Amino acid sequence: MLKIYGIKNCNSMKKAFDLLNELGLSYEFHDYKKQGIDATTVKHWLDTCGQDLILNKKGTTWRKFSEAEQQHALSSEASLIEALTTHTSLIKRPVLATTQGLIVGFDEAAYRHLV
Repeated sequence: MLKIYGIKNCNSMKKAFDLLNELGLSYEFHDYKKQGIDATTVKHWLDTCGQDLILNKKGTTWRKFSEAEQQHALSSEASLIEALTTHTSLIKRPVLATTQGLIVGFDEAAYRHLV
């Protein structure tokens, strides 16, 4: 079964939910705004995809960070994991866990290949 991580009222998430439903794919939704996200999961994502794919530097949360906060978050993997688990809006959305691996961000073609 697919597991999709994100925040319910995000436009990318809405597109992902709509397409998964259209394709008839069943999934479990993990709302990390309400449920949080654990460091082990975030570390796995970083190890698998790299920080450039996981860390959403275009979002308002990152832009609201001071230069010092940004530098601290990027200073080590532990600091980055702490930032991502504390400020879940820093995680690019959605993260879709499939049997083939992770799809980060809404990628219609990749979702369609799941069928």
